[in-house]
Amino acid sequence: MPDASRPSHYLRCLTALAPPSSSRSWQSAPHPAQPIVATACADRSVRVYSLTSFTLLHSITGGHKRSVRSVSWKPGTAGQSVLATGSFDASAGIWRREQPQQEERDKAGEEEGEEGEEGDTADDYQFSCILDGHESEIKCLSWSPSGQFLATCSRDKSVWIWEELDDDNFETVAVLQEHDGDVKCVAWHPEDALLASASYDDTVRLYREDADDWVQVARLDAHGQTVWWAEFEGSAMAQRDFRAQPHGLRRSQQHHVEQLDRAGPRLATCSDDCTVRIWRRAPRGTDATHSASTGVPSIIRSVTLDEDWYQEAVLPQRHERSIYSLSWSRVTGMLVSAGSDGKIVVYKEVWTPSTPDADANDDANDDDNDDAPATEEPPTSAPPTTHWIVVCERFAAHSVYEINHVTWAKRADTGKRWENEEVVLSTGDDGEVRVWVLDECDSSPPV
Repeated sequence: MPDASRPSHYLRCLTALAPPSSSRSWQSAPHPAQPIVATACADRSVRVYSLTSFTLLHSITGGHKRSVRSVSWKPGTAGQSVLATGSFDASAGIWRREQPQQEERDKAGEEEGEEGEEGDTADDYQFSCILDGHESEIKCLSWSPSGQFLATCSRDKSVWIWEELDDDNFETVAVLQEHDGDVKCVAWHPEDALLASASYDDTVRLYREDADDWVQVARLDAHGQTVWWAEFEGSAMAQRDFRAQPHGLRRSQQHHVEQLDRAGPRLATCSDDCTVRIWRRAPRGTDATHSASTGVPSIIRSVTLDEDWYQEAVLPQRHERSIYSLSWSRVTGMLVSAGSDGKIVVYKEVWTPSTPDADANDDANDDDNDDAPATEEPPTSAPPTTHWIVVCERFAAHSVYEINHVTWAKRADTGKRWENEEVVLSTGDDGEVRVWVLDECDSSPPV
């Protein structure tokens, strides 16, 4: 059993992307297919860095009149890179660049970073079109997994959904005004046309398309203050190694794995209330009357609710101030969070140790039900079979500065130690994007 009393890992700063921005940096988005990352900056620019050489490739300027707050790469594009930018000037911009394979030239030691910094090369990002409609600052934007839709959210309390009909031709398909406050974040489900939004009104809302309209299908109310970020776990999470237990799975564990498969990816949220919470959608035909570990009901039904989402867990509380961002690893299933206290925290989900009584009950149930149908489920009062532990805390990760965003990214430099190794990218008020490697503690973490 992991020892929850001491960290099992530590974050080692590999490097910082160079050169840093001279102003606050808000968010960094790794490209879905290439070893590059885009960073939104307060100086009205977007900086594109290489994750192989950690140097600047492009500085994208000229499209916005105020800070660029959010960036999102369009998935599934062939022959070009498409980047959406959201700004405090209330507009979203679309940028395109041909020959995206050009980024890999720095692997051979070429000086593309210096060339891209000038922003005037033939293969630079070209401003494609602008999307207007919001009345105030855009706080976040995100492409759907299919690339068909772009969601934007704003200080004007609205969420807009845009559909790209063809290059540079976008249509507004929905303006959602369910929130009572500034909308901080939008996030798409990885397998479904389901959108989540997080807000200053302390709630998370979920929407899906119904006939020719988009409607709210769930409202999550457990957070006590502003919800800054929401993110779904990736579809690859179904492959995580929960099944590889040394003595096989107990009956309750088997049920847990079945529930994972049936319910699909979960949702993680973080807030001004200094908590990270995990939400699960109840499979159709079940009663989502679950409650949090505190015993407080975790979902409030409303007349618009037609999906059952319940609070599955509240992660161990390690942050002393607002948590601005979190990220769910598509490889390991670990979560990382960061915020205004300058701390980065890494969490891991582990099996809850079995007790002799639980094992005995499971054995008895198995013996008594040898001829029972395979679909029979254990009692609904069965305890959770997994829980979350903190495996790492990194204090003052950006010195005295707040951390605005944190994300996992595929490691691509020559020091990569194994296939699918990841790094953590943290983006701060100091203008830096720092690259962190998660190492196991042999004895005690280095100072």
